[in-house]
Amino acid sequence: MRRILIIDDDTDMCQLLAHFLQRKGFETDTAQTGNKGLAKFKENKFDVVLCDFRLGDMDGRKVLQETKSINPAVVVIIITGYSDVKMAVEVMRHGAFDYITKPLIPEEVINVIKRGLNELSASGETGDHRIIDTANSPRKNGTSSTEEFMVGISPRSVDVYKQVELVAPTNYSVILYGESGTGKEVIAKTIHQRSARSNKPFIAVDCGTLSRELAASELFGHVKGSFTGAVSDKEGIFEAAEGGTLLLDEVTNLPLDVQATLLRVIQERKFKRVGSHKDILTDVRVIVASNENLQEAYRKGKFREDLYHRFNEFSISIPSLRERKEDLSLFSAFFLEKVCLELNKKLDGFDEEVVQLFLNYDWPGNLREFRNVIRRSALLSTSGKITPNVLPWEIIGNPTKQLTDRTLPGNDFFHKHPVTDLKDAASQAEYETIMNVLKQVKFNKTKAAEVLKIDRKTLYNKIRNYEESNNLKE
Repeated sequence: MRRILIIDDDTDMCQLLAHFLQRKGFETDTAQTGNKGLAKFKENKFDVVLCDFRLGDMDGRKVLQETKSINPAVVVIIITGYSDVKMAVEVMRHGAFDYITKPLIPEEVINVIKRGLNELSASGETGDHRIIDTANSPRKNGTSSTEEFMVGISPRSVDVYKQVELVAPTNYSVILYGESGTGKEVIAKTIHQRSARSNKPFIAVDCGTLSRELAASELFGHVKGSFTGAVSDKEGIFEAAEGGTLLLDEVTNLPLDVQATLLRVIQERKFKRVGSHKDILTDVRVIVASNENLQEAYRKGKFREDLYHRFNEFSISIPSLRERKEDLSLFSAFFLEKVCLELNKKLDGFDEEVVQLFLNYDWPGNLREFRNVIRRSALLSTSGKITPNVLPWEIIGNPTKQLTDRTLPGNDFFHKHPVTDLKDAASQAEYETIMNVLKQVKFNKTKAAEVLKIDRKTLYNKIRNYEESNNLKE
């Protein structure tokens, strides 16, 4: 069993993390100071150290140095707030595996830990770590991969990466167009990695998550007392990304007054923290991403036209997965290889019927949906290959055709398991509503979430909870 040491001076945070990770199958220990954490690390063997950057007696750099001197192979993950992101990136250059920003999202924590352990195993470290043979990788010659993405072989994919190679060495601002899930952040990260800024921070910001009131503070920082709740000076995202690359995803969600400030930053290469009169010089390459045409957005008054022209030094349109189905076999092998490492499981590929179902499906969620389908299917598979019975209902049912009530898995479920109480009745009504809306929008979950007036994550959670309930009752 993998062992994780959590070092954080917040006792509640330590306990919450410990309980969460124990439920995920890890053995944990905690410490509230750097010195106590290092003492426990010296006495016991740990595979992963989760360490808050700011501790009462020392900071994350000291913990990193000490733990690496004892065991160079240990995976060290730094926990930090926005104001310390720049320092956390610096710590990564000295051997930390990654950093996680507060507030912590459980799924993000577990994903980063698993990536660290997979990389540790794949590197062939000795001791209790399993050595994984990746010599028989399914990747084809002429392709390359990043952590979450493989260059496709379709003409559209090849063209995208030709444009990436062309613009990456420059300092041009870039607009990335593409539907949700097409890999815009991965393309932006690839541009950063192939530029002269590759040794500087890459920070991606989902502008849709920035509140209207605090967007300027998050981007540019603020000084103490500038507004209610500003109890101390705060470094913004631009300062954290200094010298590197900043991706502004779904940029049309930024308020117009923040867009005006952003225009000044791009033009003059300087900005002021909220509540400050002092200019701060900045050298950050800005890449913006959008799933809607920015020209249409400024015509509708959602986006400043002058800011659009500032950003539009170069643009790349990333094709949807249905436009490059020649890449499906390559992507499926790539994602399956990664999930087998993650689950420590051996699967030999896909049943022929599964391959045909993949080709027939429209993939409204694009690569993100495709990857998640393979991860879920691999987890459920009990045979050597992935077979149709472990695929989600929307793929088996072929939602590109009109579904009847009889074909909906929800109805089958409730016929098998009659409603016996109000909770079941409410669950049935809610699920039928979700199904009806999904049919109306051709199973585009982003549009369905908008119609249902919930966020996309809540929609996914409701569907997943229903499927889990279905599996338990059957």
